[in-house]
Amino acid sequence: MSDKVYVGVDLGGTNIKIGICDKQGNLLHTYEGPTGVEQGPEAVLNRIAEYVKQIVSDSPFEWEQVAGVGAGVAGFIDIQNGTVLFAPNLKWKDVAVKRELEQRLGLPVALDNDANVAALGEAWSGAGAGLKNIVVYTLGTGVGGGIIIDGKIYQGFRGMAGELGHIKVVPDLEAIQCGCGQLGCVESVSSATGIVRMAKDAVERGETTTLSLNENITAKDVFNAAKDGDEVAMRIVKRAAYYLGKSMAAVAVVLNPQRFVIGGGVSRAGDILFEEIRKVYAQNVPEAFTQGVDIVPAKLGNDAGVVGAAGLNLR
Repeated sequence: MSDKVYVGVDLGGTNIKIGICDKQGNLLHTYEGPTGVEQGPEAVLNRIAEYVKQIVSDSPFEWEQVAGVGAGVAGFIDIQNGTVLFAPNLKWKDVAVKRELEQRLGLPVALDNDANVAALGEAWSGAGAGLKNIVVYTLGTGVGGGIIIDGKIYQGFRGMAGELGHIKVVPDLEAIQCGCGQLGCVESVSSATGIVRMAKDAVERGETTTLSLNENITAKDVFNAAKDGDEVAMRIVKRAAYYLGKSMAAVAVVLNPQRFVIGGGVSRAGDILFEEIRKVYAQNVPEAFTQGVDIVPAKLGNDAGVVGAAGLNLR
C-alpha cells in the first residue's frame, strides 16, 4: 500500500483516543487507553507514542504510510510552536508536545485545541464536508467553537479565535457572570450548565413545572419536559436557542459562513432546539445572510476530535 494515512490523537483528562484516517477523512481504525494524568506529562507523552505505534501495528498500514500525527488538547495552545501553555484537565503548563512526540515517533506532529480540531473534523468528513467556510458550535458543559475558512482552521492572532461561547449577547439587566469572568456570554444561557441553572432557578422560585419532580435536573430533562408541553421548560429552551441564534447572527455578518454546525450533547435535543435557533437567526440578519446558509447538527459525534486531529497534517 502506498496511500498516505493520518493519525489523530484526542487527548482527554481520562482517556486518550487514537484514530487512523484516510485522505478523505474516513475513520478506519481507533484505539483508546487511559491517560494517567497523575503520572505527569512525561508518562502521558510516552503513552501517546505507545498508543500510536500500537494502532499502526494493528492496522493494515505500514509505518512509512503515516503522513503525520495531530493532537487535540483542551486548553490554551501555542499552535505555532506546538506547546500546551495551560491545560486545566491535564494539570499541564508549558509542555512542548510537538517537540517531545516528534522525538518519540520520528513523524511530523501538529497540535491545536479540542474545539478547533472538532470543527476541522466536521469540515473534513462530517456535516461540513464539501464546504470551505463553516462555523462549528459545540454545546456541552460550556459552549466551544471553531471557525473554518477556505477549508482551514482560522486561529487568529494568538490562536484564540473561535471562542464563540464568549460572545456577549445577554442584556446587562438579565446577565449573569460567565466562567470567563465576563457578564452575558452565550455560554451562560445556552450551555448544558446554563440550561440546568435556569431550570433550577425556576423550581426554586416555585414555578409550576414537572422539572420540580427531578432530584438532579439535567439539560436532557429540560428538553424532554419541553417536548411534553411543559411551559417552563419550553421557555428555557427558547431562551437558550434565542441567544444562540443571536450569536450566530453576529458571527454571520462578520464571516458569512455557508453553514453553522452544532455539536455536543445539547445538540441532540433535535428539532425543538434547531427550529428555534433557525427562526431567531433569520430574524437577526439581513436577508442576504440567510440565502444558501443553513444550521445543521454535527455528524461525527465523539469522533470529531480524533478525525479533526488527524486532519491537522493534511497537505
